Amino acid sequence: MTLTVAQLSESELLARIFPRLNAGTTTLLGPGDDAAIIAAPDSRTVISIDTQVQDRDFRLLWPNGTASSGHDVGWKAAAQNLSDINAMGAVATAMVVSLTLPGTTPVRWVEEFAEGLSAATVALGAPQCSIAGGDLSGGSEIVVTVAVTGSLEGLDPVLRSGARVGDQVAVCGNVGVSAAGWAVQESSIVPAAQTPAMAAAAALFARPEPPLAAGPAAAKAGATSMMDISDGLLRDATRIAGASGAGLDLDGAVLAGLAAKLGDTAAALGKNPLEWVLTGGEDHGLLSTFPAGATLPEGFIGIGSVVSPEAGREPVTVDGQNVKGALEGALGWDHFAV
Repeated sequence: MTLTVAQLSESELLARIFPRLNAGTTTLLGPGDDAAIIAAPDSRTVISIDTQVQDRDFRLLWPNGTASSGHDVGWKAAAQNLSDINAMGAVATAMVVSLTLPGTTPVRWVEEFAEGLSAATVALGAPQCSIAGGDLSGGSEIVVTVAVTGSLEGLDPVLRSGARVGDQVAVCGNVGVSAAGWAVQESSIVPAAQTPAMAAAAALFARPEPPLAAGPAAAKAGATSMMDISDGLLRDATRIAGASGAGLDLDGAVLAGLAAKLGDTAAALGKNPLEWVLTGGEDHGLLSTFPAGATLPEGFIGIGSVVSPEAGREPVTVDGQNVKGALEGALGWDHFAV
């Protein structure tokens, strides 16, 4: 018989969670008290928070028959929060987690969640980031909220508002792959019938791989603006353009090259891979701008340039042309445009 959350007390459930959490290297006082204490050697603390809601951000069972394990949900919760700290040019130091659970949730799913959260911090390159505690509650659906802190380690933060005309636009990490994976999960193609490319995209959707070394490297290389690509390249580029009072013009040939890597999966699903590249979210790569002529850090590829804004032209263009009207779907992910 499957042991469920409702069969344990809160203390008994926490006793199963705590040993599975990464202790990191920054926690002075960890789980068990009213609050944790985290070292802050830089004297400045970067902080971010993100939430996943069952059947809105993830499904326990996808249409193609794939189940979301606790490990998957824990991994993604860690990845998306680590990525936000990375996008400031900072290094993650600690997380706290709020977890709302229906009483029917298997205890093993919760244990796997804690294991996935910890595994992601180590595997993605943030072993110093401790999981310092959090909160448990009951509810009708699973809700995961993670708050993460970070250290700038003597560097200046890289904001969205620093892009200047003439700068290079560059990305690092996956672009469009998670959107392809989401489409695979939402399809009727069962895992046994998937091509290797489809399976790889689905795996990266379940467990994103943000390039955590790239944020501090970009800051050291003089990045003028930067953000995490969580809601789609076009939507997030539009945010940099708006914050910086500039336009971003993307290189169509480079975008086509990125789309070509997703071509086989798109063909199998009857989709346009370029739309995945432009509007797909949750890859958690980095979108950055660098001064003209600057050498891009390892892993970054140039995808365009910062231009002067013009009346009648969208904040983000491709080869100088407006593209929003040519897209079949939305500009990118919006939590309330459903």
